[in-house]
Amino acid sequence: MAKKPAASEKSTVTVEQIGSPIRREAKQRQTLVGLKLNKLHRTSTLEDTPAVRGMIEKVKHLVRVVDGQ
Repeated sequence: MAKKPAASEKSTVTVEQIGSPIRREAKQRQTLVGLKLNKLHRTSTLEDTPAVRGMIEKVKHLVRVVDGQ
C-alpha cells in the first residue's frame, strides 16, 4: 500500500501574476484574489491541488507558473 506524503512533502505550485485584472470579468478578478494575487509581478506559493490547478487554468492568460514541484 502506498504511503501518503507527510505534511512537509506536499507538492506546491508557485504562480506569478503577469496580466492586469483591469477590464476583465469579475469572476477572473475573484479567481486572482483566490490565488492570493492582486498586483502585477506578485508571486504566491500554493498547495498543488486540482482546485488550484483549475483556478490557474481559468486565468492562465493572466498568470505564469513559476515553479511546480
